[in-house]
Amino acid sequence: MKEPIAYELSKRQKEISVAEFFERNKHLLGFDSPTRALVTCVKEAVDNSLDACEEASILPDIRVKIQNSGKRDEFEITVEDNGPGVEKRQIPPIFGKLLYGSRFYSILQSRGQQGIGISACVLYAQLTTGKAAQIESKIGEGYPAHFCEVNIDTKKNLPEITKEELRHWEKPHGTKIRLTIAGRYTRGRQSALEYLRDASMINPHAAILFEDPEGKQHKFERITQQLPKEPIEIKPHPYGVEIGRVIKIAKSTSCKQLKSFLKEEFSSVGEHTANQLLKATGLPNNFDPKKLRYKEGERLIDAFKKVKIMPPPTNCLSPIGEESIKRSLKNEMQTISPEFIKAATRPPLVWSGNPFQVEAGLVYGGKLPGDEQVRVLRFANRVPLLYQQGGCTMTQAVAETDWQRYGLQQPGKRGVPTGPAIIMLHVASTNVPFTSESKEAIAPIPELIQEMKLALQECGRYLNRYLKKREKRAKAQEKLDLITQILPEIAKKSSALVQKPVPNIDRIITQIMNVVYIDGKVSHEQKGVGVATICGIKIQNWMQADKSFSVYTIIPKHAKLFSANPKPTWTAPEWMGWKLDRLPSAKSTEITFELRGLEKYDFDESEIYIKGIDLVHVVGAEKWEGGH
Repeated sequence: MKEPIAYELSKRQKEISVAEFFERNKHLLGFDSPTRALVTCVKEAVDNSLDACEEASILPDIRVKIQNSGKRDEFEITVEDNGPGVEKRQIPPIFGKLLYGSRFYSILQSRGQQGIGISACVLYAQLTTGKAAQIESKIGEGYPAHFCEVNIDTKKNLPEITKEELRHWEKPHGTKIRLTIAGRYTRGRQSALEYLRDASMINPHAAILFEDPEGKQHKFERITQQLPKEPIEIKPHPYGVEIGRVIKIAKSTSCKQLKSFLKEEFSSVGEHTANQLLKATGLPNNFDPKKLRYKEGERLIDAFKKVKIMPPPTNCLSPIGEESIKRSLKNEMQTISPEFIKAATRPPLVWSGNPFQVEAGLVYGGKLPGDEQVRVLRFANRVPLLYQQGGCTMTQAVAETDWQRYGLQQPGKRGVPTGPAIIMLHVASTNVPFTSESKEAIAPIPELIQEMKLALQECGRYLNRYLKKREKRAKAQEKLDLITQILPEIAKKSSALVQKPVPNIDRIITQIMNVVYIDGKVSHEQKGVGVATICGIKIQNWMQADKSFSVYTIIPKHAKLFSANPKPTWTAPEWMGWKLDRLPSAKSTEITFELRGLEKYDFDESEIYIKGIDLVHVVGAEKWEGGH
């Protein structure tokens, strides 16, 4: 009897390790071209350095060096940090084993979770140049630095140490990795330099020094001394789990009863909610979770859908914050000298049980070209996204926002707008829904798209207000300049003809202008180790009658008033106000004040409001809606 063909076919079946899979499918991880491969290696190494420093509460100092190895399209990449270092026994698996990491099971905001990134770079170096990764790490003063060369056994997905030794390193602690890869160094939007510039912008607490292949150094200064808020790990939320996950959690739980299992293993489930879930499942409280199988799991999932459960806590997120975004944008855009910068941070929300938060930034004017599409900067969990812009939800949100109503050109009210602007979007989440393992584009989740649009619209409204105010001020100033230049000359010549003294023409100017003109200015001075923010508000009464009114300005919550002339009539944590009892017609006055406790870009434009005068007769301020 002839042996069935199935026996022969079964002999061909082999187990494939994850390292072998990515060896043949490296494009899935961002190594699909020499240019992108080089950027990916820099990105993964820098992300690791930032994560390590933040976990140890250390302000990151990162050095990146790219140099040609001497062969065409072959580069040596070195990334060094001042982090806590890596314990000797952990160096091989961290750098030489794919899917090895500490965050895969953690539900909190993190740059990476799968444990693939840096080990994939080691694998790529091994595949393209045959050279091992060189790692040097020191965990503290009084300890030696451990140096080793690491390859990956792709059949077993295990690290291979080809060289190991102790070294003297003057640094108190830190890690350095050197990779030799086949790649291509370019300049422009999708380059290593651009990635580092964007990484510095989205991580203002980091200092990054980059030396390019030509030996030129690019320094990205630390903008703030404050580390990001540390995200807190949370339990899975009932709305975000599937039946297989529930069964897996039940198998490993230490709880003996179903109610305690629900309360201990899931977030937002308290006593009342647990009782409602038990009632919905029809299962008794004394049911042993370890005996939970598909049938009981299905009843639990159905109960999760029926019972209203509070959203998960959002302390698992660490957004950048409006002030830090604005500060970073202002610092990075110094050469452009933008005239307007706005940032918006939306409140945290949840999609499928996953907490998320959207932030946006908008830069306008200065030296930005007005006849080109605006540049869109995309970030996820503090990581720049340089590739796959067209397939990303962030680009979709920008394209679907009506920018014409906010002052940018957008034919057909759809598509990325045109104008002198830069748009920034950042998504922070415990589970960013990337479209692939290369983590360069975000999938179209309706909740995310909606929040992105709302954040963009908030920035757009402020831009529209600014442009209208600027236009109104420019027209009034042009009119005032014209009048104050022409009328005095007419008065002089008329007086000379009739041989009479030159009359006072202030009353005529007020009849023509009929406005109160307000202008605010902000400057910064270094005072010792801190910065003094000097603010001035000039008020000119070009109305026919004397005026009494109140002027208000918004200040940062953590600002401290150092001095003011005159002293404010009212002060509050986020605003100050002055009551002007009488400002004579055709006269002006000035309010000056100095703020301390701020960094350079925390407060660079006065938001001025007025109360007591019809806004039709006001240029440079908006109506005050607050108290007093």
